[in-house]
Amino acid sequence: MGLLTFKGGLHPYDGKELSKDQPIKEYLPKGELVYPLSQHIGAPAKPIVKKGDRVLVGQKIAEAGGFVSANIHSSVAGTVKAIGPRLTAAGSMVNAIIVENDGTYEEVEYTTKPLDQMSKEEIRGAVKEAGIVGLGGAGFPTHVKLTPKDENAIDYIIINAAECEPYITADYRCMMEIPEQLISGLKIILSLFPNAKGVIGIEDNKPDAIKKLEGLTEKEDRISVAALKTKYPQGAERSLIYAVTGRSINSSMLPADAGCIVDNVATAIAIHQAVTEGKPLYQRVVTVTGDAITNPGNFMVRCGTNAAELVEAAGGFKTQPEKVISGGPMMGMAMFSLDVPCGKTFSSLLTFTKDQVAMYEPSACIRCGRCGTVCPAHLLPAKLSVLADHGKYDEFEALDGAECVECGCCSYICPAKRRLTQSMKTGRKEVLARRRRK
Repeated sequence: MGLLTFKGGLHPYDGKELSKDQPIKEYLPKGELVYPLSQHIGAPAKPIVKKGDRVLVGQKIAEAGGFVSANIHSSVAGTVKAIGPRLTAAGSMVNAIIVENDGTYEEVEYTTKPLDQMSKEEIRGAVKEAGIVGLGGAGFPTHVKLTPKDENAIDYIIINAAECEPYITADYRCMMEIPEQLISGLKIILSLFPNAKGVIGIEDNKPDAIKKLEGLTEKEDRISVAALKTKYPQGAERSLIYAVTGRSINSSMLPADAGCIVDNVATAIAIHQAVTEGKPLYQRVVTVTGDAITNPGNFMVRCGTNAAELVEAAGGFKTQPEKVISGGPMMGMAMFSLDVPCGKTFSSLLTFTKDQVAMYEPSACIRCGRCGTVCPAHLLPAKLSVLADHGKYDEFEALDGAECVECGCCSYICPAKRRLTQSMKTGRKEVLARRRRK
């Protein structure tokens, strides 16, 4: 059987050799930690502590502000210093809880019971209580994803182990170092859906991870490992669902509408820890890499840690970077300050000596059609970007501009160096806002 894949996509330099062989190191933060109340899609969390309160590791400090929201837990022991606006990696000011770390790392006692004695409601409750969100970058509250309208209609639980974004190796290291926790998390999800089978989708540029997980699941009737063709954006939800199942979804659908639930590797591991250990989500693996960093590596980072500390943990800059990115180089966000906290969706910190985007000035479209060839949503970015730039949002929507997944393939491949993705994002944002107003 050939490798599973989708139509479109491209093959950027992946840069994973910088950090893929670096084992996960635990990093303990210094000074104050900042916990933004919006680390997820949905309503901001509501603080349940006040200035002067002492908190412990794992203690809930903010509770979900609605069904589509997520709890937030302290990752250190210390004193609540303030509650107020703080800068985030996205460049926005968000209300946050600031905790002064006392260095003791005193932890709350967790309680749980054996999985076979837990009801489905208790499992979902444990996931919700732990504040788990999609750790691949989207930040969608996981307990909502695990509560579809009809659980019997779900026949695929897909673990997104593609990690298709260049440079990032956090999920790969988790698969190599703690694969048992990944499989346990998948089994817990499968226990909620009696008709589903589990599929772990891994790109074939990680043959050792494929081999390891195939060995660990060979006796599991409901779990299989799918080798995916290495191609960006293989790990995008729609691309992955199509590659594994042959089913298609659009912007008005959820994966559950196609009988699928998709979770990231780190999310599945967090589910294992929440249900079997009672441990909330207060830390995650972060890749710190790029040609400007001295010692690229993977770190177990406590949420709220200042990004500047991660640079120091990786040996500091060997060359002052022109560009620093939170997330991957294709879909991540450029940062203008390192004085920001690492939140739940902070998967990597990339540092580059050259800003390759700023090096080129966009020129006129040469009508080559390459952007349409690589677009995984099969759109016409050259046409749609012009419509968005001129505010013609009705035409933009009529040509399915809202189906853009904002992967960046069109901008990457464009020989005229046009900012296609940027224009597409603007148009899509306006169309989705109009739909909500209706």
